[in-house]
Amino acid sequence: MYWTSFDQFIHMGGYGLYVWGSYGVTLALMLVEPLLAVQRRRRAIVQAREGELT
Repeated sequence: MYWTSFDQFIHMGGYGLYVWGSYGVTLALMLVEPLLAVQRRRRAIVQAREGELT
């Protein structure tokens, strides 16, 4: 597929919202998942340390 302008590239033949929306959701998940993993790890370490004290 060839585009003659940036506007046509963004719209992608009418599928631009789907294409760019998919990229946006994927990017958001790729950014959020490592942050959640760090949070879960910290919580697990705290719980493990609390278990050692009792």
